[in-house]
Amino acid sequence: MQPAAPTTATARPDWVQAAGQAAFAACLLLPLALLHARAVAEILIAAIDILFLARCAAARQTAWLRQPFMLAALGWWAWLSVCSAIGTGGLLMSLLAIRLPVLAMALGTWVLGGDTPRAAAARHATWVVLAVAFCWIGLQAWQQYLFGANLFGQPRWPDGALTGPFGKPRAGPAFILLFFPALLPWLARQAARPGPAPRMAATGMAMLAALTMVLIGQRMPTALMLLGLATTALLVPRLRLAMVAAAAAGAALVAALPWVSPAAAAKLVQETTLQMSHFGQSDYGLIFTRAITVAELHPWLGQGFDGFRRGCHDTAGMHGIAWLGIPTAGLNGGLAACNFHPHNYYLEALDNSGLPGLVLFTLMVAAAVARLSHGLQKRLAPLRAGLLVGAVVALWPVASTSAFTSMPNGGWVFLLLGLGFAAAPATGVREQRATNIV
Repeated sequence: MQPAAPTTATARPDWVQAAGQAAFAACLLLPLALLHARAVAEILIAAIDILFLARCAAARQTAWLRQPFMLAALGWWAWLSVCSAIGTGGLLMSLLAIRLPVLAMALGTWVLGGDTPRAAAARHATWVVLAVAFCWIGLQAWQQYLFGANLFGQPRWPDGALTGPFGKPRAGPAFILLFFPALLPWLARQAARPGPAPRMAATGMAMLAALTMVLIGQRMPTALMLLGLATTALLVPRLRLAMVAAAAAGAALVAALPWVSPAAAAKLVQETTLQMSHFGQSDYGLIFTRAITVAELHPWLGQGFDGFRRGCHDTAGMHGIAWLGIPTAGLNGGLAACNFHPHNYYLEALDNSGLPGLVLFTLMVAAAVARLSHGLQKRLAPLRAGLLVGAVVALWPVASTSAFTSMPNGGWVFLLLGLGFAAAPATGVREQRATNIV
């Protein structure tokens, strides 16, 4: 099931094949490591990158460097490194940030890429592992809800969130990142089968997944689920009824949460209402305000890697934002408003590397989405559609997130992008039979 690798006069066939097998094995292990062993995930990513770069060097292959996504990624990385060298620190971490775009290109152009049946089988195997990870999180969330603790004996978080298989409230972000890439291919294939039973099964599974997301009890993943459901309904006509049913089921559960899960109701409904009515002085509002004021102090070069954490303690930035109508209230939270990152990818890029860095980062995101969506209007393949919706959800500008390059978040995002890049050019006969739904 390992990806086929072309041989050249400068790259020994046996070495290329062994490297491909090792990289593919690391790819299959990566989701498990992202779930439960982040240090191991970093090692696996490094192994895939090193094998890929060694293969490219041996075969003198540089075409992947000229792809729009990689050009934008190199620009963002180079500017971030310059800002880190000039700014207050973080040069080593900024240099290491390129490992994630390289991972996406390694998967997309080598480990999982190609039009051959073997490459299609490798992509399918990777999707199966992602689907298993998705089910694992959901099943552990339900066990925790029904029996009070997950398989490891850990109860739900004190604020009411279900932690799934984790010891902290990490189930929501991981579940929503995998939601559409893991679920949409199966739903689409069921909806394409004749008879009402497969369509009913697809609708029921979509509703169950939506109920699970709501029951986990984390606000931003739940909101992003609605975005993904709407995007899927626009992209895949056959699934519109299932997406509407899933949204309706989720809304009904939110209404019933005071009886079904009072702790989740307090977090999803009451706390959200309170924070949105006084956003400027809420925890997230204070972080947002401070991120903007840090950028105002350093608009062109930012503060380098971890710019928000480094610049947040500057008292010169402890004020409101007049042009957004956010008034100054004392020191706007003071040091209590500081965090390791601003909880938003785009604000993070802005604080790290100024306006030029934000532009380059946005270009990288746009190039990734364009690559994933290329040709989908002509032949809508379920795996590609799920990965595109997953990318829209993961990279949505108005969202609260973890740090962009941190584990496991960065690993999930670029693993999914790499699988999407690999699936995008696939035109093999077996791949078409496996993925075509229209």
